[in-house]
Amino acid sequence: MSQVEAILQALRRVCGSGTATPGQPIALHEPDFSGTQAWAYVRDCLDSGWVSTAGKWVSGFEQELCARTGAEHAVAVTNGTVALRLALHLVGVSVGDEVLLPPLSFVATANAVAHLGAMPHFVDVEAGHLGMNPAALGARLEAVAERRAGGVFNRSTGRRLAAVLPVHVFGHPARIQELRAVAEDWGLPLVEDAAEALGSWSDDTHCGLFGAVGTLSFNGNKLITTGGGGALLTHSAELAQRARHLSTTAKLPHPWAFEHDAVGWNDRLPNLNAALGVAQLEDLPRRLHSKRQLAARYSQAFDDLESVALLTEPPGCRSNHWLVSLRFLAEDPAEAKAQRLQVLEAAHSESLLLRPVWHLLHQLPMYAQAPRGELAVAEDQACRLLNLPSSPQLLEGWSL
Repeated sequence: MSQVEAILQALRRVCGSGTATPGQPIALHEPDFSGTQAWAYVRDCLDSGWVSTAGKWVSGFEQELCARTGAEHAVAVTNGTVALRLALHLVGVSVGDEVLLPPLSFVATANAVAHLGAMPHFVDVEAGHLGMNPAALGARLEAVAERRAGGVFNRSTGRRLAAVLPVHVFGHPARIQELRAVAEDWGLPLVEDAAEALGSWSDDTHCGLFGAVGTLSFNGNKLITTGGGGALLTHSAELAQRARHLSTTAKLPHPWAFEHDAVGWNDRLPNLNAALGVAQLEDLPRRLHSKRQLAARYSQAFDDLESVALLTEPPGCRSNHWLVSLRFLAEDPAEAKAQRLQVLEAAHSESLLLRPVWHLLHQLPMYAQAPRGELAVAEDQACRLLNLPSSPQLLEGWSL
């Protein structure tokens, strides 16, 4: 049996017994409102007229996020990119600065930096779980950074190094304690892109709560969705207050006067969207359980294949398994990439909508000239990775 057919058979054993309608594609990660109070909560918004950026469901959504993650404060905004841009602004990232981040991430990670007039500075990842490599971060800072009055600066470009921005890729926690230690040693604020990591923990701390502030995404393909949506998580009352103020056009409280004391954004999550979020957060434990069962089912299906391996949960962590991901193990990355393409073409012909990893950020035209360290691991891994259908409702046809 060929490698392609063996992989397809493994996929069929998992996805073919799910609940997809015959003849309909099995998508990467679909929203699911079944078994929730989503319609009742949305109807409450429509009946009351509170559909925009104020209302009980926004505060309720933020309270539920705190309860589920252990954050002392959560601030809901319109999408994950907005959340990340606001978080970086809160820790002082500004025009002309540089932010250290991995090249293996969705483009929004770099775009949020660029939206503030700052520049991404790329640091390599570690192969095991694809997060920013703490050793690579430390080596890069030793190579280019110098402490001066006013902060830490890149001696090559003259720009200030303003923050460290790790990403928890596919919901697997990065080596965040080690990354935090390097950032603290250099006096750099840590902002976590936990867009994919709702329900992921490292030791006893939820992803997004190791640094000054972290961010979540509630896009349509996430574990829960508000149709769009994002949030900031923090233990800092001051940062949370500033985030709420700036994301509400920096308007001063008053019954009728429109007075603003800073340049702000109109970024708050609408009540209508927040209602969807509350309904799904109430269902979060079941979804996380289903995701773990789905990951286990994939592990069983691929157990006998020697040419590929699933990405696994990091030691000491609990992943949400947002996207179950396959790695092609051929020694030559070009061969791995060719094998991946064959599987993609064959799977899509059967309406199994697998997805390769994002194009590496430093290879995109707008970031081609951004500063970077050696990125050999990211470049080797990116051509090997394949995301598999990961909707928790795929398991509805199985007995858990």
